[in-house]
Amino acid sequence: MTIQDLKEKNLLLLECISGSKAYGLNTATSDTDIKGVYYIPKEQFYGLKYVPQVNNETNDEVYYELGRFIELLGKNNPNILELLATPADCVLYRHPIMERINPAYFLSKLCKETFAGYAASQIKKARGLNKKIVNPMEKERKSVLDFCFTIEGATSTPLKEWLQRNDMIQENCGLSKISHTKGLFALYYDEKGKLNYSGIQSSDIANEVSLSSMPAGEQLRALVFFNLESYSSYCKEYREYWEWVEKRNETRYLGNKAHGKDYDAKNMMHTIRLLQMAKEIALTGKIEVRRQNRAELLDIKAGKLDYDELLQLSDTMLEEIELAYTNSSLPDTPDHDAIEQLLVKMRKELYRI
Repeated sequence: MTIQDLKEKNLLLLECISGSKAYGLNTATSDTDIKGVYYIPKEQFYGLKYVPQVNNETNDEVYYELGRFIELLGKNNPNILELLATPADCVLYRHPIMERINPAYFLSKLCKETFAGYAASQIKKARGLNKKIVNPMEKERKSVLDFCFTIEGATSTPLKEWLQRNDMIQENCGLSKISHTKGLFALYYDEKGKLNYSGIQSSDIANEVSLSSMPAGEQLRALVFFNLESYSSYCKEYREYWEWVEKRNETRYLGNKAHGKDYDAKNMMHTIRLLQMAKEIALTGKIEVRRQNRAELLDIKAGKLDYDELLQLSDTMLEEIELAYTNSSLPDTPDHDAIEQLLVKMRKELYRI
């Protein structure tokens, strides 16, 4: 089933412009996102071809089957509650049967988790993203050698530096583990390269030092410590950083760099928006999609606030939200029996049962 099928077969129940245009936060470069609700023919619903969601390839047009839509409303999913409460000027089509669904039937204290909880996860993500932006990693990956150190008296020296100073190459080195220690090795050196030592690392992507068998009587050259924990941590950060680079929206990233504040400004704008909506729901029992503080939110998107200032604002709002939901008259959860009865009545009318 495609979006075109939904329209040609008159299965649409709701179609709205969503995202920044619904929020009133659109700018000249904003895309137009579409969301909607449909129902499937009776035969498909009773049979094996239930289709809960239909979207286009870029996911900027997403339509939910009526049952899935009601289910997500019952879970207080922010995107779905916003779709139901779309401002009138962004509603492209609304079937009369949709008037039976009132946001007030669904709003509950679950919104603290779905709105504010999600926002809190984005704040945590922003802290990690900020670290990536502020501390870019070199493309050339470090190796085991970069985390090895020779022990000299009460000090340590990077192994690479020690090898260079002693005119040695790592391939001619042999390591043997020192018993009852962790990460400590004895280093021997084959001047002529005839003893077939394994070197310190087998390759630049090795995850551990190489060990060698030592002939009797070989001269100990140094004690070497390999910081495996630090190396493992580096490898994890390196992988995550370059996966992020590969997947990031380059235009958005360059825009973030341009405003000079080193954070994902668009994401932080929507994080603050979600927190504001979460508090409003607790205090008023209503969901307002169109934001009345457009200038303030667009200033965040433009990078006009400092990163630490935004984090402090977020932390303060989370505390206020906790208090607001403690004192809120909203039910703990929606009335799922009533929701199910509503869905059954709607289906009966649509299928003319």
